[in-house]
Amino acid sequence: MATPVERLFTLFDETAKILQEELQCTYLEAVAETGENVFHGDVLQKEVSEINAQRLKKQYSDIQLERFTNEEIRKAFQLAVLKGMKEYTQPHHQMTPDAVSLFISYLVNQFTRKHFALTILDPAVGTANLLTTVLNHLKGKQTKSYGVEIDDVLIKLAYVNANLQKHEIQLFNQDGLQPLFVELADVVVCDLPVGYYPHKENASRFVLKAEEGHSYAHHLFIEQSLYYTKEGGYLFFLIPNTLFSSDQAAKLHEFIKEYAVIQGLLQLPLSMFKTERAAKSIFILQKKGENVRAPKKALLAELPRFSNKQAMRAMMRKIDEWITEEKGK
Repeated sequence: MATPVERLFTLFDETAKILQEELQCTYLEAVAETGENVFHGDVLQKEVSEINAQRLKKQYSDIQLERFTNEEIRKAFQLAVLKGMKEYTQPHHQMTPDAVSLFISYLVNQFTRKHFALTILDPAVGTANLLTTVLNHLKGKQTKSYGVEIDDVLIKLAYVNANLQKHEIQLFNQDGLQPLFVELADVVVCDLPVGYYPHKENASRFVLKAEEGHSYAHHLFIEQSLYYTKEGGYLFFLIPNTLFSSDQAAKLHEFIKEYAVIQGLLQLPLSMFKTERAAKSIFILQKKGENVRAPKKALLAELPRFSNKQAMRAMMRKIDEWITEEKGK
């Protein structure tokens, strides 16, 4: 018997293939189109032949979306997106692994224990997988969320993903390093786009611009995120482990010291990555403000494999104790 996630994925996959053929588009674009159809319970594309439109409508009507949880919808949609990513022309768009998104959700919950309402920003939202995972796991809080993404196909997928899960996310199709029209955030989550930023003129506005040549996009995103965070707000970044050993690291370190307090650095298991060079960590900052103090001791740890449930539980107990000690109940 197929699981709910498998059933939904099959729907997204089979209907996307029909639309890919009919619309002469990529599989990934077809996933966005079919996701929108599922949300509306209809075939919105006028170009689809009558016979296939009937086939699609039948498949859509066989699935009642309200019977699925947000996490089932998110996971099924993510599987279809991952399939499409393999043939997509932008290899730097790697989706945040599920276990990592879930762990970041746990951290956001723990660090914002005392908040009743949160404004959340992801300045490089991609398909909104990380952001919707966090939203799905926030317990009993009112939320307002913003996502920014320059890629047209990814922002459409983010929009469909949010709709299917009934999350009201304000999405902006723009360069996340241009001025943003968003409220200041209590929480920033971001899987940092790593690499050089091509627009020298825009980079020149930033403190962390390179003196010569191109600036690092991941450095600029850290700076941009801090500007759009409230005093005392938290930032959860997925960073490359090489962040503080690059040629521009000293400047980054100085900038962070001036504007933020380092709360933690959690190294992800190396087994998650193809090479040690590709390895990443979760970097937790708090923007400086009136009542913000540095922790007595920052939260530093190497995370065990996520599949090792016993070791993960022990690690989460340690993190819970650290947060209770540092932040109070």
